[in-house]
This record gives sequence, structure tokens and C-alpha cells, in this order.
Amino acid sequence: MHDIVSSKKMENGIVVFWMERGEKKNDSFNYAELIDMKINAGDLLNQPTSYKIDKEGRKLVSAKK
Repeated sequence: MHDIVSSKKMENGIVVFWMERGEKKNDSFNYAELIDMKINAGDLLNQPTSYKIDKEGRKLVSAKK
């Protein structure tokens, strides 16, 4: 899993960014996908570093303890 470093609101969802081997990568998730993963879109936008991405499984998880 990779730590999310930032996020950005898009028309139909949110794009998240993470660092991988010194390169900034990104993936986008529509709001339905976020709801299915039980991810709060507002929280993802305001506190992106509180989340991690499993890029192989293409899902987000909360990194909060």
C-alpha cells in the first residue's frame, strides 16, 4: 500500500496522488466507488494523508488509528 500525498476534486469524483519509486502517480475514483469503499469524500479531500491506496486491488483504506 502507498500513502496518499494529495487529492483533487474532479467533476465526477476525486483523483488521489501518491509517490512510487520517486515518481508521482495518480488514480481517480468516482463517488459511487468511494461510497462502496465507505470512504468519506470530504475527508479524503481535506485530509488525504489519512488514507492509503492499494493500487493492485484499486481501493482506498483509512490509515487512521
